[in-house]
Amino acid sequence: MNRRELTAARADRAEVTRKDADALLTALAETVGDVVARGDEKVTIPGFLTFERTHRAARTARNPQTGDPIDIPAGFSVKISAGSKLKEAAKGK
Repeated sequence: MNRRELTAARADRAEVTRKDADALLTALAETVGDVVARGDEKVTIPGFLTFERTHRAARTARNPQTGDPIDIPAGFSVKISAGSKLKEAAKGK
């Protein structure tokens, strides 16, 4: 399902215009992005998803073509965890 299809499905289910459904999706994405960028708290949609900023330590990897070591600096990543309701839906229940 792409963004257009998701927006159409949300608009139909919530009985709002597609423009309003798209605006809500955009606002959700921006809000989650802002909170994750700050890194001071998680965004949790109970039973569905949790978004959290995580720290990745510096490490040394190998170039698969040459075998030469590559230094990868420390940085940040995003951890997304599925909630219980989403896990149940994936099982087909």
